[in-house]
Amino acid sequence: MRYQMNTDGGARGNPGPSGIGIVIKNEKKEKIFELGSYIGKATNNQAEYTALIEGLKTALEKNITKLDCFLDSELIVKQMRREYKVKDAELKILWQKASGLASKFEEIEFKHVLREKNHDADLLVNKALDAYQYSPRGH
Repeated sequence: MRYQMNTDGGARGNPGPSGIGIVIKNEKKEKIFELGSYIGKATNNQAEYTALIEGLKTALEKNITKLDCFLDSELIVKQMRREYKVKDAELKILWQKASGLASKFEEIEFKHVLREKNHDADLLVNKALDAYQYSPRGH
């Protein structure tokens, strides 16, 4: 069975308070997992990678072996496909983690989608950031 995972990461300010969103669906397009989480201060790209890493870990924990990963960050997709080099030192560490996890899948693909097509994951990022921003610790 081939699964679909949408991930998104975002920062308010770059760097700034950041969140991640992950949605995993089975072949019938049924959601089997979703997560929105505040991750602290990060850049947009760091948040995107963190979402991808957490999503890949979750997929492996669920014994998923075939996965299509959809991200709205063209940079991350091209780096994961090795079309672009990772020049930033901090991103390189995250790329290495993501690549190590990706290598454990039987089949994995990274695909770029427009933000509108990544709505569920984007919504989870914003909910997590709103919850943090409007909580007592967010002020």
